[in-house]
Amino acid sequence: MIMLRDTLALLSGALSGFSLGVVGGGGSVLATPLLLYLVGLAPAHVAIGTGAVAVSVNAYVSFFSQIGSGRIRWRAAVLFALIGTIGAFIGSTLGKSLNGDKIIFLFGFAMVGIGLTMLRPIHAEKMDADADTRFSTIILAALAVGLAAGFFGIGGGVLVVPGLVLATGMPMINAVATSLLAVGTFGLTTAINYAVSGLIDWRIALEFILGGIMGGFLGVKAAYFLSRYKGALNKAFSLLIFSVAAYVLFRSGQSLVNVQ
Repeated sequence: MIMLRDTLALLSGALSGFSLGVVGGGGSVLATPLLLYLVGLAPAHVAIGTGAVAVSVNAYVSFFSQIGSGRIRWRAAVLFALIGTIGAFIGSTLGKSLNGDKIIFLFGFAMVGIGLTMLRPIHAEKMDADADTRFSTIILAALAVGLAAGFFGIGGGVLVVPGLVLATGMPMINAVATSLLAVGTFGLTTAINYAVSGLIDWRIALEFILGGIMGGFLGVKAAYFLSRYKGALNKAFSLLIFSVAAYVLFRSGQSLVNVQ
């Protein structure tokens, strides 16, 4: 039974990592549902905390691979990560204090929103050349995204990227690379907060991370060959998110009804 769960953790990490490599930030949103319903990690708070560890490590690995590419807007990356950490801490603290099934139920609706976000193309607006110094806009976006990322235990890449684009006007290719520092930091903040309360399964986290690294490597390779179908891939992945969201809402809804 233990070996089966270990195998499922590796496979779940590989699936999440592969999705992350192919379609970008949205891939990490699968971590908690996979840990909770496929791996069988319980209670819900442990699945959230463990998923946050995996998301953080995988995001940092991707971020370090981008250093030297010239795509990272460093001032925006550092500012978004630092300010958003405040939101992530508040969000994760609030999340720990609530019933786990309620968080997962709300997470199902958040997944629907994330799926819709991935269906909509994001365009940078024309701004001043020094747009990434628009502190007030970045601060508001970082706090909001960090709060959501911490509350649900996700890195929030699919939220950070549009937040950066809309707040600074930077091109998508720069926003994706720049977002990784914030995604890793939000996940780390959430993971530390949950770890203090003993809400992380470190063995499963390690297995999920190893699977995620392997899956991410394959996903990046696949993304290169599938780049011409990027729009279709986003739509297909959005449908997957909607399907998982429906299952999450059904299962968590059942749990809430049974508790009552």
